[in-house]
Amino acid sequence: MTPTRFGSTGHVVVVGAGLAGLSAALHLAGRGREVTVVERDVVPGGRVGRLDTAGYRVDTGPTVLTMPDIIDDAFAAVGERGADRLELIALEPAYRACFADGSGIDVHTDAARMAAAIEEFAGPKQAAGYLGLRDWLTRLYRTEFDGFIAANFDSPLSLLTPQLARLAAVGGFRRWDRMVKRFITDERLQRVFTFQSLYAGVAPSHALAVYAVIAYMDTVSGVFFPRGGMRALPDALAAAAADAGVAFRYGSAVTALERSGARITAVRTDQGARISCDAVVLTTELPQTYGLLGRKPRRMLPLRPAPSAVVVHVGCRSVNPGNAHHTILFGDAWEQTFTDIIRDGNLMADPSLLVTRPSASDTSLAPTGRDLLYILAPAPNLSHGTIDWSRVGDSYVDDVVDTGQSRMLLGLREDAEVLHVVTPAGWARQGMAAGTPFALAHTFTQTGPFRPANTVRGVANAVLARSSTVPGVGVPTALLSGRLAADRITGTVDYTAKRVGIPLR
Repeated sequence: MTPTRFGSTGHVVVVGAGLAGLSAALHLAGRGREVTVVERDVVPGGRVGRLDTAGYRVDTGPTVLTMPDIIDDAFAAVGERGADRLELIALEPAYRACFADGSGIDVHTDAARMAAAIEEFAGPKQAAGYLGLRDWLTRLYRTEFDGFIAANFDSPLSLLTPQLARLAAVGGFRRWDRMVKRFITDERLQRVFTFQSLYAGVAPSHALAVYAVIAYMDTVSGVFFPRGGMRALPDALAAAAADAGVAFRYGSAVTALERSGARITAVRTDQGARISCDAVVLTTELPQTYGLLGRKPRRMLPLRPAPSAVVVHVGCRSVNPGNAHHTILFGDAWEQTFTDIIRDGNLMADPSLLVTRPSASDTSLAPTGRDLLYILAPAPNLSHGTIDWSRVGDSYVDDVVDTGQSRMLLGLREDAEVLHVVTPAGWARQGMAAGTPFALAHTFTQTGPFRPANTVRGVANAVLARSSTVPGVGVPTALLSGRLAADRITGTVDYTAKRVGIPLR
């Protein structure tokens, strides 16, 4: 372990039982700390939300799960195997991509299968380009994971390492779309390997290529689904933490932090409890975090939230079993989508949607003879746009369902039950800044050491974790954020040995 400046850290309080908080708790417990997790909800999960209604078991948060080795790291921290706690189903195909011209392609993570599919779809030249792109994505991931994604930064000077030169040499600081175009010229296929920039909140033409590792996670490493739904992941992590001695206090919101000089000495909850601590991990939203700490770091540029989304959960008669678990419905005006949402703060003129069908992989999530659908439509956040969701929300939900029906799910309207809807206004009511579940956009000034740090100057023993700090947005990165918080408190554990031997192709 590397040394830490936190001083005595025998008892750590983790505020929040989302993925970042659960990961931090597991890593801290595995390193011998006494850990108490305080969670305002009555179940773990945070943004990995849940809703049981009309016989459906709905995941109200993220639905795309990648990088199971990072999940395994969290379990391994307390001497457990993820496979003993959680059944992960490898999705094949990872996605189906459907285009406005009526064409479509299954996205496979196996190199040979994907190359064959691309050759049939767009010809041998594109298939050869895909293999080159796959090699580049893998090199990019291997180059940046330990020194950039899974690393704490004390200042921008922390970037000045030989690894930075290697990352620059592989093209990490060029534009994402330009790097993909070096290998693939078919515009439809380019979308398959760049649409992930929506997760980062930046158009592919403006996103740094370092974020193309998201495409690596999806199209090379693979996409998975936990049996029982996404809620099974936080449930399994929490159970492992409890068995390792972590104490949980559910139904308790932290209302204040007690301080002595520069140190946090206790947390107070809305249940009247006072919990003393030697260190605290805060996984709350940034505004709430800075409010609890009484400090807000100064920045030269204001923080820019990521775009948001409208999510419609639909129950329906069982659809064609040939429909994939995840389907991306690309509109014709793909580049205009980013202009509409990010630049102009408008709804998409030509919608592109992600349709997830979790009951394709686990039939227990819907009543017999029924399917459960999750339809996500990217949308502006509340800080950039003037949309009155109380006025347009219902009609836009109708538009989203109609688009899904016309492009993929014929007859959906005949039997559809809208089970649950979340708009940007709904995300805001859940406490998410700017009404977005995707936290802060991954612009250059919000990347790596320029992203809000997971420590706050003037507070000696508090550390931050979740999507708004390093490394960023997503399920695997939330788990990494918890590990990085634990590293701040205990010192760094060397995980490099687990990352060697990643094959090319």
